[in-house]
Amino acid sequence: MSDQAILFIHALTGLHSGGGTPSGVIDLPIRRERHTNWPTIPGSSLKGVFRSAFNRVTGAAPDASPDVLALFGPATNTDEDHAGALTLSDARILAFPVRSLLGVFAWVTCPAVLERLSRDLGIIQGESFPEFPTPDRDNAYCIPDSPLISGDKMILEEFEFSVRNSDSGLSKWIASRVSSDESTQKRLTSHLAILHDDDFTHFVSNATEIVARIGLDYELKTARKSALFYEEYLPPETLLYSLVICHDSFRPGDKATGRELREKLESVLDPYIQIGGGETVGKGICAISFDSSS
Repeated sequence: MSDQAILFIHALTGLHSGGGTPSGVIDLPIRRERHTNWPTIPGSSLKGVFRSAFNRVTGAAPDASPDVLALFGPATNTDEDHAGALTLSDARILAFPVRSLLGVFAWVTCPAVLERLSRDLGIIQGESFPEFPTPDRDNAYCIPDSPLISGDKMILEEFEFSVRNSDSGLSKWIASRVSSDESTQKRLTSHLAILHDDDFTHFVSNATEIVARIGLDYELKTARKSALFYEEYLPPETLLYSLVICHDSFRPGDKATGRELREKLESVLDPYIQIGGGETVGKGICAISFDSSS
């Protein structure tokens, strides 16, 4: 048997999940899906982060805890190996923060993203998903009293969108699951905008953070030769999600069920975790939330 949940990831600082092919001036791009060009975080990266965090929190010697072995499998490669019970999908984009003329910034999403989330929820939980509109190009849907709106217009970056009102409960549904922080829930409810698929793809392709990094010669206090490089980050406030599946333990003699192991994982992990590169410069700090409702 297996137990399922949705893992929501809220980037609190810029997040760099690398592995993309260098393009143009960007030496270290973020990883993106091949067919959509949308940002993603590999499930293997998330699993490694969780394993490391689990080891640190339990205080046991690395990979010595029975729960670590049951969830993630042994770190060695011997005839006594067994599979880990935990499966994590690649993290997929849910909503992307975009600068707004009013209201500071908007979280933007699109029908293609929401259709994918609805499908994944059906697989994992069998849960019904709120209805959502399908905007035309240069149109945006949000709740009627959103602070992003001036008249019937919304300005995101340098683009103007005609606003259509929508109050299907989608923004509240997402807000209640993505974060346990009340101020974040309130802002997400009022600042979520649904755009056309192509408009959304433009923003996630062109509105990421590009940061110049440089290495220093500590004796001369000057830049080292050829040490300048450009790194791409998902901006703070980016929202992603991953599918979590926990099987019954494959560890010989271990009778732990998938539900028991998933609940153990949730109880041990801190609500804040570091994902991706730049740990020592404060990058990749994320709030995580598990939703196992059915």
